[in-house]
Amino acid sequence: MADIPLWQRLLAVLAYLLPWSDGLPFGRSLFGMFPALQWLSLPALPVVMLQQMVPFGGFLLFLALYLAVVRNQKVPYYLRFNVLQAILLDIVLVVISLAFSILLSPLGGGFAARTLSNTVFLGVLVLVAFAVVQCVQGKEADIPSVSDAVRMQLY
Repeated sequence: MADIPLWQRLLAVLAYLLPWSDGLPFGRSLFGMFPALQWLSLPALPVVMLQQMVPFGGFLLFLALYLAVVRNQKVPYYLRFNVLQAILLDIVLVVISLAFSILLSPLGGGFAARTLSNTVFLGVLVLVAFAVVQCVQGKEADIPSVSDAVRMQLY
């Protein structure tokens, strides 16, 4: 793989703030048990604030990234790949969030719901950390199924 410029690596890392911001609510119970984990939410604060302060902020950010980066052939492939991968991870998180609100709301905040939520949070943490490390190294983060879907969309 060709040497990826530093600016592309940093912008690719920033793309993963989108799924990270949507993964944070799944960690509420862990944040309560381990307050030091709240530091992990700091990088995503600008995205979270945008989503909360601007009506449909998350959707507008999604559209902006998709139209301005992913569908723009002038943007380097490396950036387009990572932005689309971050968007797909975010879509999966939105679907999981909807499923939680519909299926687990009758259970309340019971042990099973907290355990599932913590599992999703830890999974997102591992995926985002893996993707960030790969981006910093200038490599494509190969996440099974997601990366394949990204490659199919970009070619």
